[in-house]
Amino acid sequence: MHAIIRAMARSRKGSASKPSRRAPRNESRARFDKLAAGLAEAGRSFYQRGWVFGTSGNFSAVVSNEPLRLAITSTGLDKGALDAKQFLEIDDRARVVRGNGKPSAETGLHLAIACTRRAGAVLHTHSLWSTVLSDAHAAAGAVTIEGFEMLKGLDGVHTHEHREILPIFENSQDIAELAAQVQARLESDAAMHGFLLRRHGLYTWGRDLAEAKRHVEILEFLLEALGRSKSGV
Repeated sequence: MHAIIRAMARSRKGSASKPSRRAPRNESRARFDKLAAGLAEAGRSFYQRGWVFGTSGNFSAVVSNEPLRLAITSTGLDKGALDAKQFLEIDDRARVVRGNGKPSAETGLHLAIACTRRAGAVLHTHSLWSTVLSDAHAAAGAVTIEGFEMLKGLDGVHTHEHREILPIFENSQDIAELAAQVQARLESDAAMHGFLLRRHGLYTWGRDLAEAKRHVEILEFLLEALGRSKSGV
């Protein structure tokens, strides 16, 4: 997995419109602290909405592009009590360079998305509806959502007639293989705003934390609307 992630990191840097500069250490620390606080606030909000009960879910944001550094949740945390001090900073090989603890088991997915999509933040939730629909639509390979006004909250979408396709990947503990599958789909489908892991949850991202958070809110609303419409509740 490390070879894949390093290659994606080089691609992320090479494809940027302008070369990145190394941020001074104090500037990098200030950015990390700000992102960790924002991610913690988002996590507590998602818990209140029922999207990350228990220790489910994980969140990350890009601290710097060169070298690639992510602020990411430690594993096994109660998201309802998430605190900025519980975040780690990792490099492109998922090694901890700041903070104490072990990064999320799904760190490889965050790195794959950040590198392939040049995302500024990646958010993963475990809501009831994303879990149920990812299983109910598994045979189709995707959940398709169309006709809802809320679709216009997704980046680049300007009409309710848009068709949003959320691919479904089989859940796996082999994160390196799963990350490779996700990377391949991201590279072939520039229009997708997120994906589902079967019986697991939603992944989405954005150019920055604010956009990623909006995408979570929009997609979770749409998944619940679709689920309720299909079940008649």
